[in-house]
Amino acid sequence: DVWVVDSTPVECGRSRDTARRSDLAGWAEYGYCASHSRYFWGLRLHLLCTLGGLPVMFALTGAKADERHTLLGMLDAAPEVVAGHPGQSIIADRQYYGRDFEHALTERDLRLLRPARRGEPERAGARLFKPLRQTIESINQTFKGQLDLERHGGRTPAGVIIRVLSRILALTAAIWHNDKTSQPIKRSLIAYDH
Repeated sequence: DVWVVDSTPVECGRSRDTARRSDLAGWAEYGYCASHSRYFWGLRLHLLCTLGGLPVMFALTGAKADERHTLLGMLDAAPEVVAGHPGQSIIADRQYYGRDFEHALTERDLRLLRPARRGEPERAGARLFKPLRQTIESINQTFKGQLDLERHGGRTPAGVIIRVLSRILALTAAIWHNDKTSQPIKRSLIAYDH
C-alpha cells in the first residue's frame, strides 16, 4: 500500500554543440540535479515504484518538467492503476508540495507523505522518511549503476525511448524472476550482472 516517487536525470550530451545540433534538441533541455549538485542537458525519468523497486508507472520528460505535474499526468494516463489501489500512500521528497497538488492526490484517494519544507511545521511520519526515501534513491542507482542508464547512447528521441524502456523492462523482469524463484532480495541484479 506504499509507492515511492522521484525523478532522475537522463543525460543526453555535454557540449553546447551537441545541445544545438542533436535530434533531441527541443525535447532535451538544461536542468539541475540537486542530489548531484550539477547541471545537465537531457531528460528526466520520473518513476513511481513499489518499495521493492518494481516500476508501477514512469514518464520521460524534458529536464525542467515539474515533478508534480508529471506525477499527476502519469496518474491521469493510467486511472485503472490508481482505481485498483485505493488509499495508496505515496512517499515523495520536498519537491512534491502545494495545497492544490495534495488536493489533487486526495481526490484520487491517494495520500502524500513527504518531509516538511523550510518554514512548514513537521509532517506526520517524518522520522520514517529518510530510510524510505533512500529506497527510491537506491532504485535510481540501480538504473544508473547496474543498468547503465547514464550511458544509454541514444541519439534520437526513438533511440533514447527504446534504451530507457529496455532498462525499465530489464529491472521489472529481474524483480519478477527473483520473486518467482523465491530470492530473498527481489531487486538484486547480481545473478544477471555477469
